[in-house]
Amino acid sequence: MNERTALVTGANKGIGQHIARLLAAEGFTVYVGSRGPGRGQRAVEEIGAGARLLVLDVTDPDGVAQAAAQLDRLDVLVNNAGISPSLAPPTDTAVEEYRRTYETNVFGVVAVTNAFLPALRRSPHPRIVNISSGTASLAWSTTANPQFAPGNGAAAAYRSSKAALNALNVLYAQTLAEDGFKVNALAPGLRATDLNPQAAAAGGDPAEAAQGALRLALLPDDGPTGGFFSWDGTPVPW
Repeated sequence: MNERTALVTGANKGIGQHIARLLAAEGFTVYVGSRGPGRGQRAVEEIGAGARLLVLDVTDPDGVAQAAAQLDRLDVLVNNAGISPSLAPPTDTAVEEYRRTYETNVFGVVAVTNAFLPALRRSPHPRIVNISSGTASLAWSTTANPQFAPGNGAAAAYRSSKAALNALNVLYAQTLAEDGFKVNALAPGLRATDLNPQAAAAGGDPAEAAQGALRLALLPDDGPTGGFFSWDGTPVPW
């Protein structure tokens, strides 16, 4: 029962895989959440000792329930799975794109978090890390900031879904505070991943962002909850 366990959704590639690797290096048994078993198993083999495959499609309620039934206790949940279908502004974004984006980025987080809450409650130090985005910051979207130009309405479905995730982050943190949970959101910064291939030119290293997630996963009991932080630990304005 002293073995620490973690689940990272969407961990078969990108930032999620780097987070899983760091947690495994810290001695966690890490469940690599992946929709596809083949891709997930390859990630498990790349991560090495401590990694376990957990087939998990966050948009499939039955699959989420089946995955949750496999874990008796969970110490860390990292809600990393996310999609960004296009960079279209709201005027050019179909309702269906919003639905599809929210299904993964918002409803998927709710489904996974609620399904794994019984396992998390068995941990003496439960931690939830929600991978958000600096582009979800309403403050940064309306004022000068180091991330992107204000007034740019691009990627409306993705950015609004992450803003909704930020709201849920606060509400979960408030609801679970008395139970010892630490629930925080991370803005990983511009990283070269499949989610944002345009970032490749910027040279953003996904492994660097994963360090920020690890920091929130290992927070002490007097650490913050309900916060929104950059990869380097700096608070991000809502």
